Amino acid sequence: MLITGAGGEIGHGLIDRLSEHGGRAIVTLDVSRLDGRIASKVDREITGSILDRGLLERVLSEFRVELVFHLAALLSTRSEFTPMTAHQVNVEGTLNLLEFAQHEAESHGRPVVFMYPSSIATYGLSGRSGKTAAGKVKEDEWPHPTTMYGCNKLYCEQLGTYYARHYKQLAAETLSGRVDFRCVRFPGLISAMTVPSGGTSDYAPEMIHSAAKGEHYACFVRPDTRIPFMAMPDGIDALMTFAAAPRQRLTRTTYNVTAFNPSAEEIREMVLRAFPSARIDWDVDQKRQGILDTWPADVDDAAARHDWDFSPRLDFERAFQEYLVPTIRERYEKSPGLGATPAPSPRR
Repeated sequence: MLITGAGGEIGHGLIDRLSEHGGRAIVTLDVSRLDGRIASKVDREITGSILDRGLLERVLSEFRVELVFHLAALLSTRSEFTPMTAHQVNVEGTLNLLEFAQHEAESHGRPVVFMYPSSIATYGLSGRSGKTAAGKVKEDEWPHPTTMYGCNKLYCEQLGTYYARHYKQLAAETLSGRVDFRCVRFPGLISAMTVPSGGTSDYAPEMIHSAAKGEHYACFVRPDTRIPFMAMPDGIDALMTFAAAPRQRLTRTTYNVTAFNPSAEEIREMVLRAFPSARIDWDVDQKRQGILDTWPADVDDAAARHDWDFSPRLDFERAFQEYLVPTIRERYEKSPGLGATPAPSPRR
């Protein structure tokens, strides 16, 4: 299998899980070298860009790839500052990988499963009042993103569907169906293993990391801000379960998934339960707030639950008390000089 963007948050968790299961050899492609802990778990690490078609051709000639996890992307906040670069990485890079998968499938005579993580940034509701009125949003509702990242992701969802169902449809030979495109439209993902990287939904993990380090945190959203979230282990489970699902059960190419949707104030209260001395207040960034007000307060993931048995293990309470708080607490207790040791969590 090939994993692009393997050095990111999802890549770390995915490689850990895949290495436990064994089976397929793991080949990774990233613009930066993997850290030693992750690199030791892969069979071949390739350093390079998904924009390098020559490199992809060499991968095509050297390996027989039956499964692609295309994780490489320029995330939402950075994409707003560099929209041209975002388009190159997020769209042109994805198109390169879809062509790679198509050629791989044609070469070896079997479909290539192409796993693509998308985002709730593909939605674009009409603001606070529209968000409240919309309730749980289905996959085909409100496809009006207001960010470059959201536009990129929505277009790539459509590109994937094109390769899966309509590729070169005027050719004499049927060429579609060689790429088995499967898209998971993720909510905000919260990981205990990696430091938040400034994403639009990162106010949740930033609260926990700051509290664990004994640092003041000024949250950049309003207390009533509400979007769907998921703990990273459930995100990894979703990718692996979806990748293994029988193709005949799937009724669509893009699926919503979610686990819980607390307000920012509810997240703050949960963090304070674990770190009573934490200093968390509010300093609203109106521009980022404006983006979050176009994202749904919740999404309807009934299709994923029905078609491929999606079922997250960690609800809001369990995600914090069993995964995020203890893991992040341990991270900083083992790192001297990162702030005072926080008070013990009342529940584990």
